[in-house]
Amino acid sequence: MVFMWSIAPYICHVILKKRSVMKVVKNLTVAAALLISTIAVANTTATEFGKKTVAKYEVEKNLVKVNLDPVFVRKGQKIMMNLLNVSQGKVLLKVYDSEQRLVFDEAIDGDIVVEKAFNFEKAYRGEYTIVVVDKFGTYKSKMVVR
Repeated sequence: MVFMWSIAPYICHVILKKRSVMKVVKNLTVAAALLISTIAVANTTATEFGKKTVAKYEVEKNLVKVNLDPVFVRKGQKIMMNLLNVSQGKVLLKVYDSEQRLVFDEAIDGDIVVEKAFNFEKAYRGEYTIVVVDKFGTYKSKMVVR
């Protein structure tokens, strides 16, 4: 009997410790389940009063518009072209003179940003057309050399 009284606190301590560990594990499991279900509900469409609504992130995604057209900047007799090539596909760069003769031709493949400077300082007089072709369309810019 004396033996039981002497180890009883240790046995109780081990049992209590095991119960507290089990409580912590149980609480963490419940918290994780709530978090996962909340994320799942937030990323799906909801039905309110018979109407279908769009989740918040889809609305925010539709508010952001990215212009994928190339930008042409003129500085004197030079034109700088910059294109955001999201598809990373082939981009064709061509320059034609006023008689529709091809004077420059280059194909760039795999770059996400396409940059090119066209220098017309030593070009013959006339009108030149810069043509940029990518997956989304064909874009043109004109340059007059006098």
